[in-house]
Amino acid sequence: MEYDALIPVIRKLAIEAGAKIMEIYNADDFAVKVKSDDSPVTEADEAADELISQGLRAAFPDVMLVTEEQAGSHKQKGDTFLIVDPLDGTKEFVNRRGDFTVNIALVEGGVPTRGVVYAPAKNRMFFTLADGTSVEETGVFDPDTMGEITPIHVADSDNDALMVVASKSHRDQATDDYINKYKVKDSKSAGSSLKFCLVATGEADLYPRVGRTMEWDTAAGHAVLLGAGGKVVRFDDHTPLTYGKDGYANPFFIAYAPGVELKEA
Repeated sequence: MEYDALIPVIRKLAIEAGAKIMEIYNADDFAVKVKSDDSPVTEADEAADELISQGLRAAFPDVMLVTEEQAGSHKQKGDTFLIVDPLDGTKEFVNRRGDFTVNIALVEGGVPTRGVVYAPAKNRMFFTLADGTSVEETGVFDPDTMGEITPIHVADSDNDALMVVASKSHRDQATDDYINKYKVKDSKSAGSSLKFCLVATGEADLYPRVGRTMEWDTAAGHAVLLGAGGKVVRFDDHTPLTYGKDGYANPFFIAYAPGVELKEA
């Protein structure tokens, strides 16, 4: 994969998908269906998925594509693949809370090496450059012209005063029990893959996830965090979280700045 060719494409597709999502978000009403796993899906998920999938297949026809909304793609296996969640945080979208994101990532050898996370309702966009380092872009988000970018890096964490970020829709007692093992200065909640990005920018030190996620939920945020000097490990044994697993389901995990002294599960 030529990273110089990849980054402009995934950035452009994320912005275009975000615009489509916001059209539907700002409408008076939109349809919500329920998938077989009881999770919601909207016309925004489907429209964004079609736009991104067509764009990626046109640009990179020889690269395997896995996307949340296309169940047939979940049966594929490969070492290198593009993985997409066209609208992560559908519950946030349905409840008009704004914490939803467009996620596109490249996985190579089990590691998400490049990715983009765009939160159109929050006007925030994070992505990896061709060299693997991560940036936040600000401005008008023109699909064809990159705006001002700022390098991002994880915090130099103070283990006596940590900032923790946790799920807005899925926070539970198990999550709180684990967070309580740390000396926490403050905690915040955020939806979707934004939690990875808040660790990547140093706005948070630690994001534990004690709950079900899929690889398309996490790959882009994981790539951004890696490019900002962060880490993502399994909750149970603190080994690196890998991708391309059977069914693309993740175990529980912890995303963090390396200065954090991790506690056992």
